[in-house]
Amino acid sequence: MKRRNFITSASLGIAGFSLGNATSLGNKSFNSKEKHRFNLNYAPHLGMFKNLAGADPIDQLNFMADQGFTAFEDNEMRNRPIQLQKKMAKVMEKNNMTMGVFVAHSIYWKEPNLASGNKKWRAEFLSEIKTSVEVAKRVNAKWMTVVPGHVDLHLNKSYQTAHVIETLRQASAILEPHGLVMVLEPLNFRGHPGMFLAESPHAYEICKAVNSPSCKILFDIYHQQIQEGNLIPNIEACWNEIAYFQIGDNPGRNEPTSGEINYKNVFKFIHSKGFRGVLGMEHGNSKQGKDGEEAVINAYKITDNFVS
Repeated sequence: MKRRNFITSASLGIAGFSLGNATSLGNKSFNSKEKHRFNLNYAPHLGMFKNLAGADPIDQLNFMADQGFTAFEDNEMRNRPIQLQKKMAKVMEKNNMTMGVFVAHSIYWKEPNLASGNKKWRAEFLSEIKTSVEVAKRVNAKWMTVVPGHVDLHLNKSYQTAHVIETLRQASAILEPHGLVMVLEPLNFRGHPGMFLAESPHAYEICKAVNSPSCKILFDIYHQQIQEGNLIPNIEACWNEIAYFQIGDNPGRNEPTSGEINYKNVFKFIHSKGFRGVLGMEHGNSKQGKDGEEAVINAYKITDNFVS
């Protein structure tokens, strides 16, 4: 099941996992620049720099670290071969990179799995959470993405919310002993119509009701710009339940500076609040090829250039 359209099948390739190819990158002049120091922990994903770094996931991780990125996220990590997971974890550890989110379970885009209260779907979800605990340990991850699925058109929203809360309480009981955190991601109505969780206040309400350090919010800035706007005040209102951010400009869902969001001010605010977690670069590149990949790196240098 695909998590995002911009994650292409090519980016999921696993050919050539060798650890020794970090010096064989395609664009050495770009790679030879002094490592940049970002204020925040931005996390690229595989495929974002495939033209500059090559197709090998290990080379891509090393390239990200060479550019100054201190984190990495991989929605598809749960589905990758265990041997590759271990190799990627080793490279992240070597480069002092923090592992960001991976998707913890099968997402139901058209069916109300968690909102329905159906015991079979609940059991399936909890089983996948248990499996994801092992993945998290293998790759040194702390956070995993949870999307509660589609609305149940046959039930009042309050009943649906109660069902989701009960399921997440049971999932939290699985995660808490391991110090792991599922982060709930509201998704916008335009790109994902009919999803149960769409707005940050609803996610806040659910996290407060679950009342666990293992159930927090993934605030995706791209989704919430479309869904509700008012970004900084909504981040402020949800702050004590937010554990993770994701990034994408609107329109287009590409790198900062390609759309309408004032990311310099958003990043400055997040930094001023003392956030030291991960901000996942869950977006595409606005331009193709090496030039487009360099543009992504430069966009983060521009928007991260603030005085807190």
